[in-house]
Amino acid sequence: MRVTFNRVASRTAVDSARSTLAALTVSVGTAGLAAAGAQPGLLALVDQHAAAVRDSLDGDRRPLTAAALAGYAEGVHAAALEHGWVPPSGPVNWSEPEWPLARLVAVCALARSLPGA
Repeated sequence: MRVTFNRVASRTAVDSARSTLAALTVSVGTAGLAAAGAQPGLLALVDQHAAAVRDSLDGDRRPLTAAALAGYAEGVHAAALEHGWVPPSGPVNWSEPEWPLARLVAVCALARSLPGA
């Protein structure tokens, strides 16, 4: 059986996107979403960020995908670094997370809602 190049590239892109989202979930998503479950104010903040991400990706008109969310997260991360943000190296104070962290946790929340997640 012969596999066309497009199908291989597409599958690789999907795997790469899922890998990016998995790494993001391990680094900030799991702890952030657990904290949001215990802190109503943080949950509201993450929900607001998730709505903004969904809006940015036209999530109301077309289904969100792992590739779209991974690309968005990579863009947020890169832009934050360019503006001097330093990712936390230790425990995070989830009572007042920095904007990039809240946005990335929101991406993780949206990723959990994807089919097959």
